[in-house]
Amino acid sequence: MGIMDCFSNVNMPGCLWFEGNRKNAYASMVAGLLFFTGWWIIIDSETVHPGQIPAGYWMCGVAGTVSLIMVNSVSNALMRGDSYDGGCMGTRGARVWIFLGFVMGFAAVIASCSIMLTVYTNRDLKSPGVALFLQNTLICIASILFKFGRSEDVY
Repeated sequence: MGIMDCFSNVNMPGCLWFEGNRKNAYASMVAGLLFFTGWWIIIDSETVHPGQIPAGYWMCGVAGTVSLIMVNSVSNALMRGDSYDGGCMGTRGARVWIFLGFVMGFAAVIASCSIMLTVYTNRDLKSPGVALFLQNTLICIASILFKFGRSEDVY
């Protein structure tokens, strides 16, 4: 009697995340990985080259993170006007909220690109500027993927 005979009658239940439509699970995991990678890059750059990224430049990443939360806090059904229509501003308020979220996310990417080009181009050490730009670009891509890569009708 081998080791495989002991486990021949063991049945593991399947993971509920991967039953049926897997689009939501994959989009969420890839978006989370991109968000994590963005923050990992900037934190790694700061630990390798301490003091090369001033405290004010970190606000680009914070604004991108707030943008991700703003964009993904509004459901697609509310954007279409299919769900709850009451509240302070209803569907129009949700559309303004998501628009401001996208503006904040794209502004963070543009600001980080501007910082990279104006501040770090003339220095010998360019990697903190590239890390800042990569962080905000990955957060913006993660936000877009998390918003539009999932479908809300599948549970």
